[in-house]
Amino acid sequence: MIDIVTREWIYFWYYFSIQFDQIVVYWAVGTVIGSVISVFGKDRISRMFQIVRRNERGASGLVPACCIGIASPLCMFGTIPISASFSQLGVKDDLLAAFMMGSILLNPQLIIYSAALGPAALTVRILSCFACGIAAGLCVRYFFREKAYFNFSGFESPVNRDTDPNPFLRLLKNIGRNVKITAPYFLIGISLSAMFQRYVPESVMVRIFGNNKAFGILMGATIGVPLYVCGGGTVPILQQWLAGGMSLGAAAAFMIAGPATKITNLSALKIVLGAKGFALYFLFSMTFAYLTGLLIDSPLIFLQAR
Repeated sequence: MIDIVTREWIYFWYYFSIQFDQIVVYWAVGTVIGSVISVFGKDRISRMFQIVRRNERGASGLVPACCIGIASPLCMFGTIPISASFSQLGVKDDLLAAFMMGSILLNPQLIIYSAALGPAALTVRILSCFACGIAAGLCVRYFFREKAYFNFSGFESPVNRDTDPNPFLRLLKNIGRNVKITAPYFLIGISLSAMFQRYVPESVMVRIFGNNKAFGILMGATIGVPLYVCGGGTVPILQQWLAGGMSLGAAAAFMIAGPATKITNLSALKIVLGAKGFALYFLFSMTFAYLTGLLIDSPLIFLQAR
C-alpha cells in the first residue's frame, strides 16, 4: 500500500513532468537565442541606438528606442550602464526611458518563453509591453522637459565577459551563464505550477480572477509585485492560471507589473531615479498595468456589469 508521502510525490511528479514537457523547449530555444544576441548583437544594438539618436524627430523616436530595448537581452544592471553611456553621448531622457522600459518588460528570451502561453497571451504581452515603453517615454518627454529624469553619474560601461577569441566558445560560455541564472527559477516556476494544479481547486482561481474581472485585474497587478522573480519562472504559473480562469486582462496586468517591480530592477532603478523619480516610476507601472488590463477585458467587464 502506497503511503501518503509517496502518493503525493507521484502526483507532484506527474503534474511537474507535464508542465516541464510543455515548456522546456521554449525555455531552451529562448536561452540560445538570448545568448546569440548577447554575444553577437550587442554592438549592433548600440549602433542602432546611435542611428535613432541622430535621426530622432520628435516623439517618433520613441518607437525604435523601445524596440531596441525589447531586442536587448541584458538585465537591468547591464542596461543602466549602457543607458549611461548613451546619455553621455547626448541621447535624450525620453528615448532612454522608452529603451529602459522596453528592456525591463521584455526581451527575446521572454518572448520565446511566453509562446508557451498561446498566441493570444503572447500577442497581448508583446503589444502591452511595447505600449508601456512608449507611454513611459512620452511621460518623461512631456513632464520632464526642463529637468533631467535620470542621474547616471558614476556609472561606467559594463564589463564584457564574452571575451574568448573563439566565437563558438564565447557562445557556449554565455549559454552556460544563462542556464545557470535562469534554470533554478524555471524549475521553481514549474514546481509551483504543479502544486497549484494539485492543491488549488479551479473554483478558487475562478473566484479570484473570473467572477469579477476588474478585481481580477487588480489582483493580477498586485500579485506580480511580490511573486515575479524571473520571467521564465512565471510562465508555467501563468499558464496554469490562464487555464484556471484568469482573464487576458489580468494576465497582462501581471506581465507588466511583475517585471516592472521585480526587486532586482527596482534596486537598480532606485540608484538612477532618486526618491521622487522612483515613486513616479512605481506609480506609473502599477497604473499602466491596471488600465491595460481593464482595456483588454473591457468587453467582458461591460457584459458582466449588465
